[in-house]
Amino acid sequence: MNETAQCATVQRPAAGLPVAGRVVIVGYGMAGCRLATELRARNGDLKITALGAEPHRAYNRIMLSNLLAGKADESQVELTEATGRGVDVRPGVEVVAIDRTARTVTTARGDLIEYDHLVLATGSRPVVPPLAGLAPPGETPDPARLPDRVATFRTLDDCRRILATALNATPRGPARTALVLGGGLLGLEAARGLAARGLDVQVVHPVGHLMERQLDPGASAVLVRTLAKLGVTVHLGVAATGVDATDDRVDLHLDDGRTLRADLLVLACGVRPDTRLAQAAGLAVERGVVVDERMRTSDPHISAIGDCAQYDGVVSGLVAPAWEQARVLAEVLANGDRAARYRPTPPVTRLKAAGIDLAAMGDPTVRAGGTDVEELSFTDPARGTYAKLLIVDERLAAAIMLGDNPTVGTVIQLFDRGAPVPADRRSLLLGRAYGEQPVTTAESPALMPDAAIVCQCNTVRKGALVASWRAGARTVQEVVGATRATTGCGTCRDAVEGIVQWLAATDSEGVAR
Repeated sequence: MNETAQCATVQRPAAGLPVAGRVVIVGYGMAGCRLATELRARNGDLKITALGAEPHRAYNRIMLSNLLAGKADESQVELTEATGRGVDVRPGVEVVAIDRTARTVTTARGDLIEYDHLVLATGSRPVVPPLAGLAPPGETPDPARLPDRVATFRTLDDCRRILATALNATPRGPARTALVLGGGLLGLEAARGLAARGLDVQVVHPVGHLMERQLDPGASAVLVRTLAKLGVTVHLGVAATGVDATDDRVDLHLDDGRTLRADLLVLACGVRPDTRLAQAAGLAVERGVVVDERMRTSDPHISAIGDCAQYDGVVSGLVAPAWEQARVLAEVLANGDRAARYRPTPPVTRLKAAGIDLAAMGDPTVRAGGTDVEELSFTDPARGTYAKLLIVDERLAAAIMLGDNPTVGTVIQLFDRGAPVPADRRSLLLGRAYGEQPVTTAESPALMPDAAIVCQCNTVRKGALVASWRAGARTVQEVVGATRATTGCGTCRDAVEGIVQWLAATDSEGVAR
């Protein structure tokens, strides 16, 4: 959940945005790193300074669940960074103040850095609930000062803290049990990662079903059953009231009178945009830093992108919009392209956890005013499968695809493009036609139009993959390097590999050329 910030009357962003010589990026997460890379590729004359409060080079935050599960090491979550003349990346440098008049930023160690254009990519902070036991009496809980055996799940350091506790938790050896507070996307990824390490995991969620922003109760029920098979027990509709943490255990007190005990407690209670610098500098701030379609704030010399930015009343909090914002801003700053505009697309949420395949898009409770909504669903709890489609005016308004759904690629493409659905609705739930063998996009890339988006995170279409092949890329790695496909959440890897295999098989016949 995001916390609404109090601010002065929102100002209209200034009309102009000049090409900048010295660009300072505050925040070197996924959005800041992508912007630096995009700027460097477009204009080698810019002087780019990227300041990151975290003491690490850039990494893929959404792949931390793989690190937690032991499916990847730290080198495998690193991002490709901008290098070369004119690029100065400074990890471990926190910015504490902005002087808009002098056009400088001040770092925690007292350095003054001048800018022609400043970009805020400060991301978001984990929400720590005001539970007794998480902070001394009278103090507000701080993610950086939690009791031993309690951690948030947001950063690489969080992941290291969780693993250190999980692998070395007791005098008897590694941790055997863990609690996760929060049944949203991050909470379930953390729970599945710890379960993959062999821990007995329990998830506590105050709402009556999991991932309530993306799922309906039916999908949640199937997901709860799937999680149970993977070693994760779920407690729904119950809130935490307090925490007792000692040297060798954590007790989580619940409002139904129960107390759950474990070796480790992970807090996954949502995030809020980090707008502290923007507010202190007097920029227009609501839930996030207010920007327009060219990512301009109320100061013509300052932009904002990523989790901290609010466009048209929305803070996205997802990687695909952040990277698209970075691309738009790079066009404006590097090339002076005043035609560049940010046009958000409806997001597709993917749960990145081993043993769980989930895609959710749109609002599962949508009921367009007065418009008839077609609702189709299929449930197979024994196999962990759930599919639900909401169709308005012959187009997908929302969908939930959980488990082994061979048509998920087609559903995502229809939703993303706003294309009409087939007359036989069953084909979207059960395959090409009822009773026939379904065809997946990974297995039959020839059936995919070039305009179909294969990689949602980077908005990479099939046509771009084909173009990279024509330009000389011949392996999956080379195609990935040319297009950035698979470098976000990684769930499109099978589809990309299938397309590359198809290109290799058809190349000799001239089909791919």
